[in-house]
Amino acid sequence: MRGKASIKLRRNRSIVAAVLGTVVALVVAACGGSSSGGGTTADGKTVLRYEGSPASVTFPELAEDLGFFEKVQLEWLGDTTSGPQNIQSAATGDTDFGSAFNGAIAKLVDAGAPLTGVVSVHGSDGDTESDSFNGYYVLDGSPIRTARDLIGKKVGINTLGAYHEYVIKEWLFRAGLTGDEINQVELTVVPPNNTEQALRSGQIDVGNLGGIVKDAALGRGGLTPLFTDVDLTGPMGFGAVVFRNDFIAKNEEATRDFVQGVARAVRWTQTVPKEEVVDRFVKIVEGRGRNESTEFVRQWKSAGVPAPGGVIAPGEFQIWIDQGVRLGVLKPGGAAAEDLFTNEYNPYANGTYPPGSDADGNAV
Repeated sequence: MRGKASIKLRRNRSIVAAVLGTVVALVVAACGGSSSGGGTTADGKTVLRYEGSPASVTFPELAEDLGFFEKVQLEWLGDTTSGPQNIQSAATGDTDFGSAFNGAIAKLVDAGAPLTGVVSVHGSDGDTESDSFNGYYVLDGSPIRTARDLIGKKVGINTLGAYHEYVIKEWLFRAGLTGDEINQVELTVVPPNNTEQALRSGQIDVGNLGGIVKDAALGRGGLTPLFTDVDLTGPMGFGAVVFRNDFIAKNEEATRDFVQGVARAVRWTQTVPKEEVVDRFVKIVEGRGRNESTEFVRQWKSAGVPAPGGVIAPGEFQIWIDQGVRLGVLKPGGAAAEDLFTNEYNPYANGTYPPGSDADGNAV
């Protein structure tokens, strides 16, 4: 039975790889799409089309609500299913910007998609009070204690090709596992809201938990952490907003305005009381009329992004580039980390505001 299961697993992985390869090819082929954005408003603002996240408030949405944009206006087209899908939409011109894990950005650019990261919007800040980190948990009493114990076991993550797959593989590599051994760890897609149940019922051996899902699961007890992402990398940004390169070239003023607004929104959440952020998020969700629960945003704890205003550091891409090359996902000698992002438009990096200032450039 074990042999048949292994054959089935290898076959499934081959199918997934083929599908991903087709998606990347389609994205690259479609990179001749529109770079002019969603048009302009009557008062001359550039309309930026985007995909949101259900029951959540993204930093661009927060920036617009705070009045931080002067030259752009957002147009919501719907909600995304994942980070990789979100930046694929930006690459094909179906949207004007997207955001995803830095490793996914590197992979899409390596395949030929002309994208550039402009501001960090996802991360783990290591704030002990907010518990802003992702953990990888087993049941109390589980025989799994080390990375080598995961060989042949199932690990539940939210999506393939995104942050948690890379983190697991980086942890396994640093523990000394070979590429062949790492490939024997079965990564299983489980929606975050179902991860705790899947773990407790034995459907998976390890589950990734973060945010309010993690808090609720740990509150019920019976779980032991194998490691956390902050243990592995320290506080760092791990996901960024991207634009197509031709969009930036043709809409530089709009890009600059968008980035400064998003950077200030990140900084606003980093410097104002938590209660003020939560109240604002609740107001935004209730006001947009999408029949969404506000329970998720009421549990907000911190920005997650550690750098003031979401300034991107090269190491936040390089760690995943190195892994991609090591595992054969990226081509050796491909794009360097510095080629994948720019801080040119970020006011906390280009001299407009001191890094220690608030959302309006005043000293904190």
